[in-house]
Amino acid sequence: MEMRTTALIFLAFVAYAQSADNQIVRARLESCPGCSLNRLPEVRAFVYEDIPKYENVEWKKISGAPPELIFLNDADEEMERYFLDRLNRDECNKLLQSKGFKHKEDTKEL
Repeated sequence: MEMRTTALIFLAFVAYAQSADNQIVRARLESCPGCSLNRLPEVRAFVYEDIPKYENVEWKKISGAPPELIFLNDADEEMERYFLDRLNRDECNKLLQSKGFKHKEDTKEL
């Protein structure tokens, strides 16, 4: 009986550790800063105006790359990837928010 309890505790610990590795903690938008974004005005507005407002989201500028949003775990491993070329600005924001991303807090002092 004691061996079974120890085994169950060990399995629970392993499952918990693995689930922490699979949790999305940051996002990276990869896109060309010009060409493909110029043809997608809604996505361009999302990239230039909305992305900087989010915590743990960065923009990696890659010449010629179509806009993609990549969700990463704590080990910087890719968990999910979404092409943004068929989304509008609101859908792009909802995608980030659906994964738990929030706007940065206003740091201006009154």
